[in-house]
Amino acid sequence: MKALVKTAHGFGNLEIQDKKEPQVGNGQVKIEVKYAGICGSDIHTYEGHYKVGVPVTLGHEFSGEVVDVGEDVTEFKPGDRVTSETTFYICGECDYCQSGDYNLCNHRKGLGTQQDGGFTKYLIARKESVHLLPENVDYQSAAMTEPLACTHHAVSKTEINDGDIVVVIGPGPIGLFTAQVAKSRGAKVLISGLTNDKVRLDKAKELGIDYAVNTQEEDIKEIVNGLTDGYGADVVFECSGAVPAAKQGLDLLRKKGQYGQVGLFAQPEIPFDLEKIIQKEIRVVGTRSQKSADWEPSLALMNDGRVHAKAMVTHEFDISQWDEAYQAIKSGEAIKVLLTPAE
Repeated sequence: MKALVKTAHGFGNLEIQDKKEPQVGNGQVKIEVKYAGICGSDIHTYEGHYKVGVPVTLGHEFSGEVVDVGEDVTEFKPGDRVTSETTFYICGECDYCQSGDYNLCNHRKGLGTQQDGGFTKYLIARKESVHLLPENVDYQSAAMTEPLACTHHAVSKTEINDGDIVVVIGPGPIGLFTAQVAKSRGAKVLISGLTNDKVRLDKAKELGIDYAVNTQEEDIKEIVNGLTDGYGADVVFECSGAVPAAKQGLDLLRKKGQYGQVGLFAQPEIPFDLEKIIQKEIRVVGTRSQKSADWEPSLALMNDGRVHAKAMVTHEFDISQWDEAYQAIKSGEAIKVLLTPAE
């Protein structure tokens, strides 16, 4: 079978290889991939900013059909429509595993990072990570459950009350999901971007986000202050991983506001305004990946129509067309890109 493999660290080093079809073991589920989404971390990995256990088949956002199960697996059967968490291995013994926070396990191995992932035809997942798809969730939408679960995880780390003003900085897929999840909690949501984000800002309006703001043409602080009698936003989620955006986010918050850092920064060290955090008594929270408790609620959000995942898909390619997919993302033309297996 064909697989898109990161062969070495550094920029590039991504190639199509013929790999042996994997066989299922005890406690495992073999999945035929229908769609796999390209994540921002896949882009970082391709560009050499994010290290994975090379060589490895990338792709940790995917959906598919069960084709085989281990002898001891009774929860799933061939023909089931499924998606899977990224977790492939955890130690099961540390404090984080014991509390269900295994996204923080120091020994965790993830699909598409340390274990072969979804940019191929077949993959192996551990049964504990696999989830059945609800009736109204199609394969395309289901391939985006992982990024949606990441944003559900992020939003759940803050307290959002009905009518709160929430600002989401960065209208990429993670920002658009974050905005939809925040809106499902009863918030009034503003999402911001730049002029070259026009396609994504227009999509935000289509998705029902209250305000889509081009910060190169409009003063977002003025808009926020107008909505809050000058107090500032209740919650800010920074989803772009851009240093100026983080600085702006702290400025937009009210005193005692909440700041969530969702986006990954490309550089290892960033300047951060601790003085503003002190003077405004801002609560800052980081959020890493997702955990099992985020998956069923995320599937439910798509199933009942509170989150529209499929509407965010702008491009589909097969895995042999990586270069075209990469250019569509880097140009700003794409919102969400899905890959399919190559024959």
